[in-house]
Amino acid sequence: MKTHHTSDTYIEAIYVLSAEGATVIAARLADFLHVSRPTVTQMIRRLTEAKDVFVREGKEICLTEKGLLRAEQMVRRHRILERWLSDVLRLDWGTAHIEASRLEHAISPLLEERLEQVLGYPKTCPHGNLIPGSNGEPEPAWPLSSIEPEREVRVVRIFEQAEEDVELLRYLETTGFVPGQRMKTLKPDPYDVSVRVEIGDQSISISSEIAERILVAQA
Repeated sequence: MKTHHTSDTYIEAIYVLSAEGATVIAARLADFLHVSRPTVTQMIRRLTEAKDVFVREGKEICLTEKGLLRAEQMVRRHRILERWLSDVLRLDWGTAHIEASRLEHAISPLLEERLEQVLGYPKTCPHGNLIPGSNGEPEPAWPLSSIEPEREVRVVRIFEQAEEDVELLRYLETTGFVPGQRMKTLKPDPYDVSVRVEIGDQSISISSEIAERILVAQA
């Protein structure tokens, strides 16, 4: 998720995984953060002692109320920064994500408030995911991979876990898979497992795995 895996990194990772309904266990967290399972076990022990997480029966790792508040504060800052870096400084999605990860621990509450004000109090990050504390309401949406051919749809948001794949973020932005983009699902080619869509006058094929990370609604 980030190059320096602090306790904040783990808390944010648990939040992101949980937000999409994943059951967070040590193995899943290790894969997500690209660290060893013993490393995760050691950090979870520290976070449990700090009362930021607790482990349920079945080894599911959950945030406590204290940990959830801490995670929401970090995610909020990260997404406001992404909005500023993308909308104002015109950085691409991938670069904006990297820079926001670096800056989120350094800005003060005052700067966070002023940035939000300058941006017009956005409800979501550039990828369509809600900013905690923005009072935004999630729009019902379904994975693009589940939509039948010949349907008109509109991109609502990018699956939160996909935000950690910087190259995927860049690919989705450059090919037009951005919130608000309208497209038409097409019939797949025979013997092809990819998902095909039409954006404007262009036909684009993406893997089913990527299509699962793009959430859409009826146009």
